[in-house]
Amino acid sequence: MPTMLSLPAPAKLNLFLHITGRRDDGYHNLQTCFQLLDYGDHLEFELLNSTTLNFESNLTTVLLAENLVVKAATLLQQASQVSAGANIKLTKVLPLGAGLGGGSSDAATTLLALNELWNCGLDINELAELGLTLGADVPVFIRGHSAWAEGIGEKLKAVTLPERWYLVITPDCRVSTAEIFCHQQLTRNSSAITIPAFPFSGDFTDCRNDCQAVAVKLYPEIGAALNWLNDYAPARMTGTGSSIFAGFSSRAAAEQVLADLPTELTGFIAKGINKSPVLQALGFD
Repeated sequence: MPTMLSLPAPAKLNLFLHITGRRDDGYHNLQTCFQLLDYGDHLEFELLNSTTLNFESNLTTVLLAENLVVKAATLLQQASQVSAGANIKLTKVLPLGAGLGGGSSDAATTLLALNELWNCGLDINELAELGLTLGADVPVFIRGHSAWAEGIGEKLKAVTLPERWYLVITPDCRVSTAEIFCHQQLTRNSSAITIPAFPFSGDFTDCRNDCQAVAVKLYPEIGAALNWLNDYAPARMTGTGSSIFAGFSSRAAAEQVLADLPTELTGFIAKGINKSPVLQALGFD
């Protein structure tokens, strides 16, 4: 068994996001398509022969007790009743509150890595069930495939998406997911669609994100970024924001647009992938 692991935590995009209803428990039913990206955070894990969990990061704005990496490690340690611990180092690249799934992906990579280092023996289904208690987006990163999602985002069906390059840009604002989902003007009655109705060819012109109108109302910076990117290609927000994206047929085409990026915005280019490199590194099918 390994004693050290170094693994990525890939980002995701919501190629569309429809909210089809509100549940009695306050959560929302939705439909979305998760596109994994070859870009994201990075984590390093070192096995300890004690139950100590040491965490180090270049991230300084989140309290240790609120960090999803620490929560994931503690959850697995308790659920598996292991007597081991770990040194964990997170190199954070993805912006916070951007709708790119950074924290959820970090948590998923942590569960997958420590399951291996601690020899817990949990399978993907068991890890996804644990991950769901940390957040609705965690299971998609544990299962590690671009996916069609329903429910609160936990009902997943792996899909194969066409090769596409994405320009992702982030305004200087951090969106509160809770604020978006609690807003009175949020659309909550979109008609459900079926997988065959979704344009897997890569033409997402008619797709939408039901959270976008509210986010633009609350955060004008998102609207300004959308207006700028829409001049080059159809753009939309991912998740509850604040990042927005547009798809391109080649990296070169995306780079041409990135070269014109206004100074108040940050951006990166990533390739869409159908399988997480974390699963490949750990030998999962």
